[in-house]
Amino acid sequence: MNTLVLVEHDNSSVNDATLAVVTAASKLGEVHALVAGHNCGSVAEAAAKIAGVAKVLKADDAAYGDFLAENVAPLAAGLMEDYDAFLAPATTSGKNIAPRVAAHLDVMQISDILSVEGGKTFTRPIYAGNAIATVESSDPKLVITVRGTAFDKAATEGGSATIEDTSGAGDAGISSFVSREVADGGDRPELASAKIIVSGGRALKDSETFAQVINPLADKLGAAIGASRAAVDAGYVPNDYQVGQTGKIVAPDVYIAIGISGAIQHLAGMKDSKVIIAINKDEDAPIFQVADIGLVADLYNAVPELTGALG
Repeated sequence: MNTLVLVEHDNSSVNDATLAVVTAASKLGEVHALVAGHNCGSVAEAAAKIAGVAKVLKADDAAYGDFLAENVAPLAAGLMEDYDAFLAPATTSGKNIAPRVAAHLDVMQISDILSVEGGKTFTRPIYAGNAIATVESSDPKLVITVRGTAFDKAATEGGSATIEDTSGAGDAGISSFVSREVADGGDRPELASAKIIVSGGRALKDSETFAQVINPLADKLGAAIGASRAAVDAGYVPNDYQVGQTGKIVAPDVYIAIGISGAIQHLAGMKDSKVIIAINKDEDAPIFQVADIGLVADLYNAVPELTGALG
């Protein structure tokens, strides 16, 4: 089976989520990578070095520079004549592009896979991750999104893939790029790939309090900052910080949940973390059911004390 992996990037470097997709694709067969962008030669070269990638298809066109799904999806669908499966990361961009590819090919998409059980058989979460479904496709072509936390990341060095230029229809003319607002995390690691995450919930009251309590602890630990949907909806932090079913799925080595009750939608996004630490004054909060370490305490006393103890 020949597989085509969508490389997510910013025209200068490969997004870490792509590495997990390569690992998933390698379980199906030979892996080819699609790099669609503008002045993206460095990305193609980086993709060619990823262990497990046999060929890189580079589509360098201004129409693909901003990764508009309306332009990238027809390109990918047009290449699928030579491939059996198209795989993309289950990120904002991947979830935008993959369904359009599936529509072009008139097949059903298999979303958010957790494992590859066979050539056309996969597992995926349902009911906010409370059950795992095994699904088998009967379509001639597969379109799949991959949950990045479920697969090991392919090595960024060791590959020696060939790079081949390709092209598509270019600008579909049905959408245009207006602007991009990128949340500045400073020197902190990116949320989806961080080894330590400190998350805050609605109990933080407002954006100023959130920053005063959460930021110093995250800085001491070299951690990324996350938040529950309630905190995001209340305007404490930007949408990019949201962890959960409708936010980002994370699986760090350590996840510290502060003032988060543990609604099922939030747990769906972080319960695969290796160690979960919860601080909440409500001893009956659902978060304690999944926590490895739980502290029933007032966060306004406990968190500054913990931060201070870290030196």
